[in-house]
Amino acid sequence: MSSPDQPIGVALCGAGMISLAHATAARSLGHTVTAVASRSPQRAAEVASRFDARAVSYAELPAGAHVVAVATPPQCHADDAIRLLHAGAAVLLEKPLCRTLDEADRIVDAAARHHGRLLYGENLAYAPVVQRMVALAPRLGALTHLEVRALQSLPTWGDFTSDEWGGGALFDLGVHPLAVALLLANAAGHGRPAAVRAALRGGEGHGSDEHAEVWLRYRSGLVASVVASWQAGPEPMWDAQVAGDAGVLRAELIPAPMLEYNGDEVALPPVTGEVAALEQYGYSAQLAALVHDVAHGREPMMSAAFGREVLQVVMAAYTSAGRRGEEIVLPFSGPRDLTPLELWRRG
Repeated sequence: MSSPDQPIGVALCGAGMISLAHATAARSLGHTVTAVASRSPQRAAEVASRFDARAVSYAELPAGAHVVAVATPPQCHADDAIRLLHAGAAVLLEKPLCRTLDEADRIVDAAARHHGRLLYGENLAYAPVVQRMVALAPRLGALTHLEVRALQSLPTWGDFTSDEWGGGALFDLGVHPLAVALLLANAAGHGRPAAVRAALRGGEGHGSDEHAEVWLRYRSGLVASVVASWQAGPEPMWDAQVAGDAGVLRAELIPAPMLEYNGDEVALPPVTGEVAALEQYGYSAQLAALVHDVAHGREPMMSAAFGREVLQVVMAAYTSAGRRGEEIVLPFSGPRDLTPLELWRRG
């Protein structure tokens, strides 16, 4: 990638719903979707036909593409991302980063060996509403309240509640509000959390979690709250509130982005593309950022290391829930070879 302004080739490793978002974002930026791989050759061919790309096997990737969006199941993330880095591609790796901290260490090491050419796919970090909120957080003074929520119904597709996935609502959905909470607290000068407590609630017909409440304790005394649930109503509701001794910020993320500062609405950038959600929720911006960072030899803001930081909070939370809410000190010092579900059940 010699210039961030030149069109590049983007390939898809995985052909599910989120891959379509990455492919549409690529096309909206003027890039070309060149190849699509899936565990289902029929699905790969179907998605490839939508973008005038060719269907390939996983082994054929990157198939000449400069960037590969990896959106395979979490148990495949480490091997897929590392192989593609070694093959010379830049990688946009979907969340959650992977299933274990051992795998996370491997990804972080591989990204470092390849000059940081991996972006952890936390799209909300590139969403205008979140970026504006993070920019305003330092104005609030010492924080007294921080809560981020992602509430929706259980997905009717995918393997999100299977043991193979590695974790449920907190692992798959909760990484979004956790990342936003970490970004806001850090922007306001609170650094990284010192400890984690959590409570999880399961669902019917499977052994995974469908509702999670997490409390992040900071050395400053701030306790941030994160809620992730698949047991909410049919209409999703994602929001964030942060208050300090000098002001209040309130954001709605879903169903429609909106930001208020001390009760006044904050203007957000107008949508310029055909698919509003790609801009509003950061999909276009994160791909553009990866292309720009790679062209300039810089590690992305959402690095593999940030993905590992989110994952270690997740691991601590599942451990805490398995121990009836016991506080778990960070950095997490528990087993690095177990999945979140295994840590929860082990207690």
